[in-house]
Amino acid sequence: MPFLPPDEQLGRLRRGTVEIISEEDLLAKLREGRALRVKLGVDPSSPDLHIGHAIVLRKMRQFQDLGHDVILVIGDFTAMIGDPTGKKAARPMLTPEEVERNAATYRKQYNLILDQKRTRVVFNSQWLGAMSFADVIRLAARATVARILERDDFTTRLRGGIPIHLHELLYPLCQAYDSVAIQADVELGGTDQKFNNLMGRELQREMGQSSQVVVLTPLLPGVDGVEKMSKSLGNAIGITDPPNEMFGKAMSIPDTLMPAYFEFTTDLPMNEVTAIRDGLAAGTVHPRDAKRRLARAIVEMWHGAKAAEAAEAAFAQVFVEGDLPDNIPETPVSAEDAPGGRIRLVKLLLVTGLAESTRDARRLISQGGVSIDGTRLHDIDTEVAVHDGLIVRVGRRRFARVRLT
Repeated sequence: MPFLPPDEQLGRLRRGTVEIISEEDLLAKLREGRALRVKLGVDPSSPDLHIGHAIVLRKMRQFQDLGHDVILVIGDFTAMIGDPTGKKAARPMLTPEEVERNAATYRKQYNLILDQKRTRVVFNSQWLGAMSFADVIRLAARATVARILERDDFTTRLRGGIPIHLHELLYPLCQAYDSVAIQADVELGGTDQKFNNLMGRELQREMGQSSQVVVLTPLLPGVDGVEKMSKSLGNAIGITDPPNEMFGKAMSIPDTLMPAYFEFTTDLPMNEVTAIRDGLAAGTVHPRDAKRRLARAIVEMWHGAKAAEAAEAAFAQVFVEGDLPDNIPETPVSAEDAPGGRIRLVKLLLVTGLAESTRDARRLISQGGVSIDGTRLHDIDTEVAVHDGLIVRVGRRRFARVRLT
């Protein structure tokens, strides 16, 4: 396919990025008029993708749509080391079985974003696993300890007297060698990967290759507005979440984060994004209206326009008009579960599947996120009188209807 003019390609690629190192280098490569090799390294330790992960994958799809070759490097070898980024201690090593299980899930989900037929997938065990100990020593000779210790997390641990294991120091070098192995022209990554990506740029130069361009995308704050988006923190919007759940989660995004979410998680034209941002700042756009537009755009991206319209209508029914959703999942509760017709609230959340563990149930109750037949409960020791049809609600979006058996 013919390529767009280099300046136009660069203009499109700027959106959704935090930093390009460097734009001049990227423009020079685009002017060569060939398909660039665009790399993204994936650590398959977290197989459930959310819209924060999708930012960098969508950038990769943009390179695809511009005619470039994309290579997804699944770090099955490096995952057994574990990238210590942002950690105060060494991460546990994954077993080969855990890596493969996670990688299989990841492969299924990235196909929702990338063009599968035009995506080359490789595993870095192909070259790292084949190295002899002598090869590792020769590779290690390409970097200094001082350079590796420039990583903020290593520096912090060193100053705090927290142990740094030798294998952790090899991680940035291993990831950098991935770029050498596939002769990457461009490497994508989140801002937390900047050090690793720049190591790849340096190692390529050390080994006689043209240095890759590093394209960094943001780390999206979660819907709580506090922590980085993470499934484990319960503040994520999963790309496979049902439409109604996705819409409801988007409606809980803090007002201050809406401009970033509009830019990085939707395909709305930037002139519309700018108009919404300026309107919010000037007070001419109501935050509620902007948030509904955002939620609709997010659901439409992953489920289509009809699903987005239905999710918005369902949200209005439950949270604006105050009605219950039409289809509440029903959960059987036996006499054994509720002797004498009563059951501890913690156990009820477990039986209905609205909590994953006793600890999770206690947290939900103590945070005021649980209501029974419309009454909010706060005491973790509460006993509930069970009746057929009792409605259990957790947060804004999760319901269960009890059926006595």
